[in-house]
Amino acid sequence: MQRLLTASAAGLALVLGAGAAVAQDFRALARQDLTAAHDALRDNHPAAVLPGPASQFFRDWLDAGLADSLAKAAQVNSGDAHAYLMRYYGAGFRDSNIDITPTFEGLGPYFVTGWPGFTTGWRNGAYEVTYVQPGLRGAPPIGAVLVECQGKTAEEMAMVRLDRWEGDLTTEAGRVRSAPYLLWNRNNQWTGGVPGSCKFKNGRRSRDYDLRPQPIEPGTIEAAYRATVYMPGATPLAVEQVNGRPWVHVHSFADSAGWDAFNAQIEGDIASLHGPQGFVLDLRGASGQSYRSTTRGYGLANRIWTPEFTVSRQPAAGEITYRATAGNRQWFVETLARMEADPRFVQESAPVIEETRAIIAAFDAALEANQPLFTLAGRPAVQDTGAPNPVQGQVVVLVDSGCSGGCLDTLDLLTRLPNVRLAGATTATDSIFIERTDVRLPSNYSDLSYGHKAWTSRQRPSHQPFKPAEGLTFTGNPADEAAVRTWVGTLF
Repeated sequence: MQRLLTASAAGLALVLGAGAAVAQDFRALARQDLTAAHDALRDNHPAAVLPGPASQFFRDWLDAGLADSLAKAAQVNSGDAHAYLMRYYGAGFRDSNIDITPTFEGLGPYFVTGWPGFTTGWRNGAYEVTYVQPGLRGAPPIGAVLVECQGKTAEEMAMVRLDRWEGDLTTEAGRVRSAPYLLWNRNNQWTGGVPGSCKFKNGRRSRDYDLRPQPIEPGTIEAAYRATVYMPGATPLAVEQVNGRPWVHVHSFADSAGWDAFNAQIEGDIASLHGPQGFVLDLRGASGQSYRSTTRGYGLANRIWTPEFTVSRQPAAGEITYRATAGNRQWFVETLARMEADPRFVQESAPVIEETRAIIAAFDAALEANQPLFTLAGRPAVQDTGAPNPVQGQVVVLVDSGCSGGCLDTLDLLTRLPNVRLAGATTATDSIFIERTDVRLPSNYSDLSYGHKAWTSRQRPSHQPFKPAEGLTFTGNPADEAAVRTWVGTLF
């Protein structure tokens, strides 16, 4: 869909259709979509009826967040404003498995309407300058730490300008990935443009700087962001030799990443991966939310370590609690249809298909009995098979704030394997509310996504990230690939 055109403060915009212009009142659309998202979550999300601390914040924000967001809806005057307000409500649940995203070409990571010519990053608990446009005069130097802007501390600025709008600042990952936007104008009318002046501390000295919006040159904003936050390259799956040992790149769990060729490469290099020199498994930036993503990660581990060795080290599935609603049942019906239509999935994952059929039957029984929830036992733990570890050397699993979704599930297994060390930076978080379903909201401009079942017995608590141990945390510039590789080499 084409970008929506900003119209006027009256909240009207023109959306160009097939030969016609249609007036849209984005204030009304925002109110409609907010209410629809609230009702869908109230009626289908497990946390609405499941007792326990993991559910309490959801219930608190469900109504309070709706009231907060509806109060802001009068200011919605464009498609971008609509997208920001929907994101604000979704992010307020503090659950990475709940979000509301635009269906049109929205605000990508490099979108900006104004910037001061430099970028800040989240480094060692502070916002510091990470990039300065070449030739820019009067800017704070790289490494200078933001102190305040016009009477507001850096933390106050971040909470107003970033939290919920650009990320969840209650998490380390949310801080890292939203930090470049702290002083940028991203066309969010609730947070303002580029500040007029800010104070930075460089060493022992503090100094005020006037911030003036700079011209936006092609490629500059992307370069500024990439100089601050690690972003995977164009080839997310690959194996290369670095300093005499394999470096396995897994920067995505998406279906489109090219898994067939990558798995063939892993199998072709298996002797090297098993060698005494060890290898690096690079999961920086890896994400994936589909039902296949965890399967991808476990499949990779099985190819490297063999299923016989990993099976007894996989975390038990334990109990899964389902919210018994017709909408949640329909998700499984549609998922089953996709599974059965995929010949490879039918061949490789027949037990998953049978399990899905059993879940649908359990939905039918619970709905007939008017039960709000039902619980099914998952795969139990498996005793050690006695299979030897085929990997002779040390393994460094490299992670960062971009490791989310299926990446976290994969770490649940990898961190249980011998001679495996987690290194890099703190990962993203997820909740026990898993298996996301998507709902198109009434305006047709936003999709609501949420986890519709609860992994109530998951050993990793809700919202708990993976964090490398002391000595295994990289404190340098995460976007400096040469520095990262040199540092990882010291871990062997």
